[in-house]
Amino acid sequence: MSEELSGALPTGVATGIGSLPGTDIAEAVNVVFGELPEWPYLPELPNRGLGADMIGRGATLLAGLPVQWWGFRWEIADLPGIDARRAADFLERDLDALHEVNAHGPVRLTAVGPFTLAANLWRRTGGAMLADPGAVADLTASLAEGLRGYVAAAQARMPKAELSIQLDEPSLPAALAARINTESGLDFYRRVPVEVARDRIREVADAVGVPLVVHCCAPDAPVELLQEAGAQAVSIDLTSFGLDDVPRLDALGEYLDGGGMLIAGVVPPLGQERPDVDKAAADRVQALWSRLGFAPEQLARQVSVSTTCGMAGASPAYARFAMEASREAAKRLHG
Repeated sequence: MSEELSGALPTGVATGIGSLPGTDIAEAVNVVFGELPEWPYLPELPNRGLGADMIGRGATLLAGLPVQWWGFRWEIADLPGIDARRAADFLERDLDALHEVNAHGPVRLTAVGPFTLAANLWRRTGGAMLADPGAVADLTASLAEGLRGYVAAAQARMPKAELSIQLDEPSLPAALAARINTESGLDFYRRVPVEVARDRIREVADAVGVPLVVHCCAPDAPVELLQEAGAQAVSIDLTSFGLDDVPRLDALGEYLDGGGMLIAGVVPPLGQERPDVDKAAADRVQALWSRLGFAPEQLARQVSVSTTCGMAGASPAYARFAMEASREAAKRLHG
């Protein structure tokens, strides 16, 4: 049995990450809340097209910063473009789908984080917003305000739900290491200082009014930075960890030793339905836990299980299978 749910951030349970296949949000919400009842989330459906993609959806949440799709990318605009209005309509439909499930327990919302958004959203004058620290600051403030409204809109549709919000930051490690290409592709934007990244994410954490989860599927996810920035849980791809990768193991161990909560990405988001997926996922978590030297009983107090990343590219059948495998892996770990 999994540990009793603890407010908005349950432990010892199965959950998911973000995207799913398909275009029917009502069906997707019903699947998630049915398959992952202990910690469901509002899924994203990028297969609906432009505006349902991660950046378009994230830019829709910006308060006072209109965007448009132009020249094969999202950019800041004087007024929202037709594709931005379409994205806003997608988001409104997604929120309305939550009303139908009438959740009473933990529910997680998802949104793209400020640095991934800044790396993929262009300025009017050209180049990504990441190139200008002032633009990143403005974007972060706008996102923080927009996320407050997002949380309030979800809470209005589910008055008894205990909400948290997940920021997706796949580009954060690259931004910290100056690995984000400029528009020409021949150079890189300057490195984002660690203290700037910490302060910007902290600004969002302080603003949203609900517990913050940060998901980063990059191999070098900066767990210490995220903890210092106010993330109350981190969601990372544990399949990228080697048991002899001392620096990364030490960073993760320090995070967990300090009481941090981990959503362990151990179930493949794509692949074949195999009967051993849940066992392999649980074995990976247990091997890592043992390598870190933590007591087995701590697992139920700090770790939940998910796929390593979103499943937009999976078949509907595999997506259901992966959710079931996550549930079974959680039972193996915490039974």
